[in-house]
Amino acid sequence: MTYTLSNAELSIAVKKSGIELCSVMSQKTGTEFIWQADPDIWASHAPVLFPIIGALKNGEFIFDGDSYCLPKHGLVRHSDKVQITEQTDSSLLFTLSWDNESLKRYPFKFEFRTCYSLSGSTLSVDHTVINKGDGAMYFSLGGHPAFNCPVHNGDKYSDHYLEFEEKETDSTWLLNSDGLVSNEQRPILKNSKILPLHDHLFDDDALIFKNLNSRRVSLVSKKSGRILSMDYNGFPYLGIWAKPGAPFVCIEPWQGIADAEDTSQEFTQKEGIMAIDSGEEHRAGYSVTFHI
Repeated sequence: MTYTLSNAELSIAVKKSGIELCSVMSQKTGTEFIWQADPDIWASHAPVLFPIIGALKNGEFIFDGDSYCLPKHGLVRHSDKVQITEQTDSSLLFTLSWDNESLKRYPFKFEFRTCYSLSGSTLSVDHTVINKGDGAMYFSLGGHPAFNCPVHNGDKYSDHYLEFEEKETDSTWLLNSDGLVSNEQRPILKNSKILPLHDHLFDDDALIFKNLNSRRVSLVSKKSGRILSMDYNGFPYLGIWAKPGAPFVCIEPWQGIADAEDTSQEFTQKEGIMAIDSGEEHRAGYSVTFHI
């Protein structure tokens, strides 16, 4: 089932399964900004990442001496237990709650909410995590939206670049063959705002940035100009990814990160892990402005 929302500038669609954004279209030009999940390339649009980001070592973590198995990116992605809890002229609110099945894979009682809202040409994605259990709850949270690239006829992938709001000097942390973060780094940005896109940029998997100062990044075409800008304040990590040679780019704001290859697998010690006490809630969101 898919839910839609529109205003004079944009129309969006969100799949109930996985709370997954599956379309953002310009009302003026009909331009589709979201990757349409070609199963021969990558069969997703914009996964919601909770309570982990990326892969766990051996697919499992340890909490209070017990081992739990979670799939890559966590519980929300592909979940058919999501409920829509509120729909207005400008917003869609979805909720996923713990149950006995979720406790077998993730030993915390939670309520997870995602709200998609439109204001002019800006889409906001706001997440709320509520601890419904008795003790502290540990989690990570993030987004994985894939944007079509190119979006304009006549543009090539290599005509595009990502532009950060500040000049950056940072390296990517390399992933091993199991999708775990190694101790190896590769320089990517050196006192530059610009990250050029090309067909071999992701030959070694995602770019993982831990030390960016910018909290805004834009996708820009050398020929057509600015396409979209993402604001991700409150997300200390940023992933950039695409299938090598595929016509999209994922801009991924993360609160947390995949397991390190030398992890102890203790969930409370996981890099980037967050914690809230019983009854507390945590809010985080990002927004994307489309230049249409």
